[in-house]
Amino acid sequence: MPHKTTRMVIRNPFGTMDVPEPNDSHVTEFAAAAMLSAAADDVNAPRWAAAPTPPDPLGGVWSSRWNGGADPTIAGDAPNKWKQGRAEVRVVGDRLYLRFDWDGGRRHGLIDTRRESASRLVGKYINLTDPSITQPWVGVVVDATRIDGLFPHGRLDFRR
Repeated sequence: MPHKTTRMVIRNPFGTMDVPEPNDSHVTEFAAAAMLSAAADDVNAPRWAAAPTPPDPLGGVWSSRWNGGADPTIAGDAPNKWKQGRAEVRVVGDRLYLRFDWDGGRRHGLIDTRRESASRLVGKYINLTDPSITQPWVGVVVDATRIDGLFPHGRLDFRR
């Protein structure tokens, strides 16, 4: 969609900065090696968030959490600590866009993915607060309440 002031074309439905090259070779290489089983004993299997399930099976309000990296702007943060926040998923054709926050809504990220199959998502993440940070991301849609996600340093999961 064209931005109303700059006339730049923005791909994502949130109107924020786009993820640069969401299908590049780094994403493809990471996706080839990334394994998510969607098993009942996966770290994202226990319900850790509760949000109402909207009529759209994927689109709408979610909760997010990630680990595997330390956010230097959060005092006492460490790679093994979960950073939780709110999320919203929007579906556009064969692409899913996952916008999420953490640190009480002070930090924001966007994942731009394409469906490789009914359940497998492959794409890239951009830290909207610090756009120099991008990472490949692979996800598995387990059901309408759970998306398991993996990036090179840890997990980035969604629940409702």
